[in-house]
Amino acid sequence: MNKKIRIGVIGAGSFASRRHIPIVVQSPDAELVALCRRDKEMLKKVAEHFKCDNIFTDYKEMLDSVQMDGVIIATPHALHYENAKLALEKGLHVFVEKPLTVKTKEAEEIAKIANDKGLIVVVALNPPYWQHTNYVRELIQSGEIGEIEEVNISWVGNAEHVFGLAPMPDNLPGIVPPTIFRGDPKLGGGGHFIDSGSHLLSELFWTTGLNACEINAIMDNPEFDMRTTMSVKLENSALCNIINIGNSKISRRIHNGYFGSKGTIFIDGMPFKVTISKPNQEPIIITEKEMPPAKQPVEDFIDAILGRTKPLCSVQEGIKVVQAIELAYESAKMGKLMKVNVQF
Repeated sequence: MNKKIRIGVIGAGSFASRRHIPIVVQSPDAELVALCRRDKEMLKKVAEHFKCDNIFTDYKEMLDSVQMDGVIIATPHALHYENAKLALEKGLHVFVEKPLTVKTKEAEEIAKIANDKGLIVVVALNPPYWQHTNYVRELIQSGEIGEIEEVNISWVGNAEHVFGLAPMPDNLPGIVPPTIFRGDPKLGGGGHFIDSGSHLLSELFWTTGLNACEINAIMDNPEFDMRTTMSVKLENSALCNIINIGNSKISRRIHNGYFGSKGTIFIDGMPFKVTISKPNQEPIIITEKEMPPAKQPVEDFIDAILGRTKPLCSVQEGIKVVQAIELAYESAKMGKLMKVNVQF
């Protein structure tokens, strides 16, 4: 394919304008051809900044009116399914913000349509595109710390402003401010765990290369959570605990541990550093500056469309996370352990 990849954006909001659209504009292999957002005033600001003339408030009209090769979807979580489904049915490759969908059946349908049509789906979960998680993945899968026996993932921070639970800070980066769709459980698909916890589950699956077989979760409010603790039994019988708190009085504390049969890996951030600890040896500390560079998600999308590489975060990776998230909410609501029926 000699021509540039033509990309439109459904949900041209704060995050897309900060992280995804600049990659399209800077790419020698892609061009931004259309923007869609329901808020006309904010849409105009984004369009003027990126010098895009084709703007729409209805994504269906955009898909019908503009010749494109792929779309970036950065709409509220509960809209991902209908946005992605229609784009795929029109023969477009799809890049979708996390989570892929809010229901496992929806995610599986997206995967089937993409497979039947030979189209690319990339999911914007962070771990496949972070330096430290790629570094840890290589360490684990090379056998550096042996077989995984236990994993602890702890992310404690404060995200109340994007849920409408605290005033929006005045100094947020970006062209336009974020919306507070996450404050509506129907649009958000839940609360803090479906939002932030998606990345933590992705980290668990991405770094270990293992799948879940049992899930148990406790939430402060299963309909609209800000605090979750989740236990996961992996297919090799390793036990994992994930703690995700979004209303701490301190902005962010990240401490993760991977305990193997030969040693331990600790992650602290941000910025991230990785510590490798083995019996009777001095710990080795690696900072982000010393780690190999990582790819941006949209770069991965463009390369996958061009056939250069397979997606780092494929639709199957997205399904794993959606399934685990859905089971976590069911577990918290029902107060019982949930079995994972679909294996990958």
